Amino acid sequence: MLDVVRGCHFHIRALQHIRPLLTLDAAKTFAVAIVSSRLDYCNSLLQGTSAANLDRLQRVQDVLACVVAHAPWSVSSTDLRRDFHWLPIRQRIVYKQCLMTYKAVHIGQPNYLNELIQPYQPVRTLKSSTGALLVIPFVRSDFASDAFCVSTPTLWNNLPQDVRSFANQATFKSRLKSHLFFSRFYCLVTPCICALILFKIPGAI
Repeated sequence: MLDVVRGCHFHIRALQHIRPLLTLDAAKTFAVAIVSSRLDYCNSLLQGTSAANLDRLQRVQDVLACVVAHAPWSVSSTDLRRDFHWLPIRQRIVYKQCLMTYKAVHIGQPNYLNELIQPYQPVRTLKSSTGALLVIPFVRSDFASDAFCVSTPTLWNNLPQDVRSFANQATFKSRLKSHLFFSRFYCLVTPCICALILFKIPGAI
């Protein structure tokens, strides 16, 4: 974790030196390719890690947003991330896990993950039968709840049905990003408007 943070800060300082010579689009491209890719690398393994570790990575992304925007440190990094359509660290982890689940459910790959999840099939015909839900195994400890076979079905079942039911991967990714983005930045204020925007602009991110 510390190596990731140090590496990101090294490249952020390099970007800060040349930022006055770059356009905003060029700076965003550099930031995504060099820094954000490091934050996203194997980030699905961070499920269940401490809040302190996630906050440490979030501060890296906040600093990166200020450098890319060439903004003073007094500017809200949350507003900058929203303007750049950048998912926060926690939502990026959820996005990666849900995408892995989608591939395991619809494509059956990778096989070792597909074997860890099981579609929910009630004994009777219920409304949930067509909900594309997964079975959540019963566990007795918080440590066990961080396992892939438990945490991933939980995240998957919490997605809106109109998001997890898409058979097209590109559409699913677009709707998933939009759902996570608007639930983080807008739904706390106006849930009905968020749902309307999500329906109207599936590729907003």
